[in-house]
Amino acid sequence: MNRVVGLETEYGCLVSNEADRGAESWPARVRNHLFKKARAGAIDLHHRDYEEPPGNGGFLLNGGRMYLDMGHLEYATPECRTVRDLVTYDLAGDALVQSALDAMGVREDVAFLKNNVDHHTGATFGCHENYSMRRETEFTRERMGALLSFLATRQIFAGAGRVGQASPQACEVDPLPPFGKVDFQLSQRADHIMNDVYQWVQFNRAIINARDEPLADYRRFRRLHLLIGDSNMSPLATALKVGTTHLVLALIEEGRLPQSVMLEDAVMATRTISRAGRADAPVALESGRGETALGVQEKFHATAVEVLAGRDEETDWILEQWAWVLDALRRDDTEAMIGAVDWASKKWLLETFRAEHGLAWDDPWLESLDLEYHNLNPARGLFFALPASEEVDGFNIRSRRETALREPPQDTRAKGRGIAVQWFVETGMPYVVDWDSVTANDEQTLAMGDPLCTYENEVRALVERA
Repeated sequence: MNRVVGLETEYGCLVSNEADRGAESWPARVRNHLFKKARAGAIDLHHRDYEEPPGNGGFLLNGGRMYLDMGHLEYATPECRTVRDLVTYDLAGDALVQSALDAMGVREDVAFLKNNVDHHTGATFGCHENYSMRRETEFTRERMGALLSFLATRQIFAGAGRVGQASPQACEVDPLPPFGKVDFQLSQRADHIMNDVYQWVQFNRAIINARDEPLADYRRFRRLHLLIGDSNMSPLATALKVGTTHLVLALIEEGRLPQSVMLEDAVMATRTISRAGRADAPVALESGRGETALGVQEKFHATAVEVLAGRDEETDWILEQWAWVLDALRRDDTEAMIGAVDWASKKWLLETFRAEHGLAWDDPWLESLDLEYHNLNPARGLFFALPASEEVDGFNIRSRRETALREPPQDTRAKGRGIAVQWFVETGMPYVVDWDSVTANDEQTLAMGDPLCTYENEVRALVERA
C-alpha cells in the first residue's frame, strides 16, 4: 500500500466470582504484567496528556502501543503497509493480552473480550481505524458522501453481529427505525453511531472522526480516523474491512468514484442495514432512487476493478476476496462465510444452539454466548471452534505469527520505534517515545514525520550517541 494503516482495539473484561478482584482492576494488572514482568515494551515515563499520566501505558517492542483508556485496556497496532501485516499485528495485540492472563494463572477466571457492547450496562468499546492519506487530497462533498456510503454499507461483510439492540435512551436524538423488537443485527456499533462526521469521540460517536491529528508531517499527511467499525474475531473479516477501505481511499485520491452511490442519510442507513440483518437491505439514495446495501458495495467493487486491477499483487488479492464475499452474500451462502464473516458465523452458531435447546432470541443464554464468541482465550472463545472452509481457515491460521508480538513491521517507521524501545528496555536510560518522535537521555530527539520511512539507521545512531 502507498499508505500506512492501523487499528485501535478497546477490550472488554469479564471476571468470574473466583477472581480475587473486580473487573475494573484487571486492565491495569495486565498492563503492568506486560511492561514490568514480560518486558514487552517501554512504559511511559512522562505525561502524554491530562488523561495519560506516567505509567498509564507504553510502546511495545513490536512498535504498537498498549495503554488504559477510560478504564479499559486498549491496543494500537504499529503502522502497517500491507493488509496481511495489519491483520497479523492486530492479532498480536490479542495474543499479548491473553499471554498475560496465562502467565498470571487466571485464564479460567478472567477473560478479555474483543467485542463492542456490554449487554448488561450498555457500555460500548470501540475499534478505530486509521489510514494515512496525502494532505493535498480534498474531501469535497461528493467524495465525503461516497465514502460515507461505502462505510455504512461495508457492515454487510465487516459487521461482528450482536444479539438484541441498544436502549432507545442510550444515545438517541432521532427515533430508531420502526422495526420493532430486533432479535439479531449485523453490527455492534450501528446503534451507537449518532453523526456522520464529528470532531469529538466520546460523546457524539460519528462514522468519521474529524479531528485533524496526523501523527506525522502535517504538511504531507492527514490521518483518516474511523469510528464506525466493529472489532472482528475473523482475520479474514479484518482483511476485508481494511483492504476494501484502502482501495476506496485510493479511488478518492485519484478522483475516480462510482456514480449515484450517495445515501440520503448515512447514519440512518447504518442502523437500518444492521437491523434488517441481511445484505440486500434497502437503502435510500440522495437521488431519490432505491438501492440495496449489496448493490452499493457492488458498484464500489466494479469501479475498483476498473481503476485499480493489475496494479500489484495485494490489490488484486483484495479485489478477489471482495468479489468472493459479495457473491457469497448475494447467494446467502452461510456455509461459505463461516469463519470469514463474523455476523454470519455468529448467527449460525446461535441459531444452531437455539434449535437444539428451544430458546427464544431474548433468552439471556444467547447474550452470554454472544460475548463468548469474542473471548480471546482459544480454549473458550466460540470463534475458534468454527468449522471454516480450508481456504478461510488457512488464511486465519497463517495470519497468526508469534514473532509479531516482539518484532515490528520491517517497512514502516514502526521498525525504528521498535529498535528504540528495545534499547530503552535493555539499558534503562531516560526516554520519551511517541508515534512521530523518539527522545533518548532527555536530550537527543529524532523527529519521524514520514510513516513510510523505517528510520532504522537514524534510530540506531540516536541511541548510540545517547
